[in-house]
Amino acid sequence: MTIENLTTDNKTIIQQALADLLTSGSTEGLEPLLSKDFVHHRPDRTSTRSEWLTSIQAALVPLADQQVEVLHLLADEDHVVVHTRRRLPDGGPEIVVVDILRFAAGLVVEAWETIEPMAEAASHLTWWQLVR
Repeated sequence: MTIENLTTDNKTIIQQALADLLTSGSTEGLEPLLSKDFVHHRPDRTSTRSEWLTSIQAALVPLADQQVEVLHLLADEDHVVVHTRRRLPDGGPEIVVVDILRFAAGLVVEAWETIEPMAEAASHLTWWQLVR
C-alpha cells in the first residue's frame, strides 16, 4: 500500500465514522476503529479509550440536534485533521473544534482535540496581552 492510499483510506474512515456518529447517535461505530491503547488528549486532560467513548456517548444525548459543519478534512500519511463548526439548535452557542487523529496498523491510536467557543474567539486573538 502506498502512502497516498493510506492517507486516502484514513481520511475515508474518519469521514464515515463522523457521519455514522452523527446519524446514529451512538459510539458503536467508533469502537472498532480505536486501538485498545487509544489515548485522547485535550488541553485540560487525557482520556483512555473507554473514558473517551463514555464521554462522547454522554454528550450525544444533549447534543442530538446540533448542526455540524465540516470545514476541513485533511489527511497526511498517518494523521487526519477534522476542523468543524458546531451549533446548538435555536441560536444556542457555537464552537469550532479541531481534531487530530493518528493511525497505526489501521486503527486510531491517538487523538488531540481543541475547542474554541465562537463568542470568545475575538478575545483570543491577543492572548499574549493577558500575560502582563
